[in-house]
Amino acid sequence: MKSEATFEREVEFLRAHGAVEVLQSPSGGRIAISPAYQGRVMTSAVGPNERSLGWVNRKFIEDKKTGTAFDNYGGEDRFWLGPEGGQFGLFFPAGADFKLSTWQTPAGLQEGAWTVADKSPTRVVFRRSFKVKNFKGTEFSVDVERTVELLNASDVEHALGTKTGEGVKWVGFATANRITNMGAKPWSKENGLPSVWILGQFNPPADTLVIVPFDPAGKGEVVNDRYFGKVPANRLAVNNTDGYLLFKADGQHRSKIGLRPERAKSLFGSYSDSTKLLTVVQYDKPARATDYVNSMWEQQKAPYAGDTVNSYNDGPTDPGKPSLGGFYELETSSPAAALAPKASLTHTQRTFHFAGDRAALEPIAKKTLNVSLAKVAEGIR
Repeated sequence: MKSEATFEREVEFLRAHGAVEVLQSPSGGRIAISPAYQGRVMTSAVGPNERSLGWVNRKFIEDKKTGTAFDNYGGEDRFWLGPEGGQFGLFFPAGADFKLSTWQTPAGLQEGAWTVADKSPTRVVFRRSFKVKNFKGTEFSVDVERTVELLNASDVEHALGTKTGEGVKWVGFATANRITNMGAKPWSKENGLPSVWILGQFNPPADTLVIVPFDPAGKGEVVNDRYFGKVPANRLAVNNTDGYLLFKADGQHRSKIGLRPERAKSLFGSYSDSTKLLTVVQYDKPARATDYVNSMWEQQKAPYAGDTVNSYNDGPTDPGKPSLGGFYELETSSPAAALAPKASLTHTQRTFHFAGDRAALEPIAKKTLNVSLAKVAEGIR
């Protein structure tokens, strides 16, 4: 499912339904941000009149729905809180079964415009306060400050350790997401802890493969592929020798993978040979943090043995049923936030898109994801 919409056409559509902030780089890169849709980075492009790179759910926006199980506007960087499921999950009411029919995104995460607190030609700052309750019944009073910033060439080199090179067009942006405990009591492991959860939705060409480097010497399983049924072998390949895995992200089969902090690196991404696009996501991964919330849809034996990176591939929710829209996601999470009153935690995620011929993208892929795009282009065998 390839999007042919240009960035300008997508911005025109979004502006017909609400305010849009557009940030543009002298090098040509640009991003569109929606205050109406919770400060999401809705889409981006590597230059003027170039392809829109974020997945935008036009039908849902046109229908003007709100308060659904998932107000799925799209967007390649949105703010959520974890965990999703489990005894401390935020997406299921107390006592409910962990299934799609009872799954409900908290209103604070998907309803209402976010306030623009500050802005400049290269950044926009949003603020929002809300309360959210977990499966156990613990209520969290949360203040959020979310800063969206357009990145420059020196930011690429600093974050990724590489230059863009000749023949490559690119765009990069970061979101710094700070949560503060505005309640009177500390957030505790006994009653459940939240985490910052950033999710990016992208258009899924049929040959898209998510690329996740990992530490071959890390403890525990390499990848959790059991979220929505075990991922078939023709959709997931683990290379233990070179330390990376490939996950098919074509928007045709509902599945999800995750890696724990002992295995995950601070970089992962995706590649489509047909569209000549390499996407790299980099995030702040504290060196000593081991407690990450568990989002599995079950009563959990280890609620703080969750993942720091995830990827979701959309598809029919059940045989004969529609999908959630047809997209794939790249996701990162902060450690569990054990915050005292008025204390804060910040999680920063950076998204880079590089467009060019495979030969031009190859040095970037090798440096950041430790993989040859020639191997990726061969697919999963």
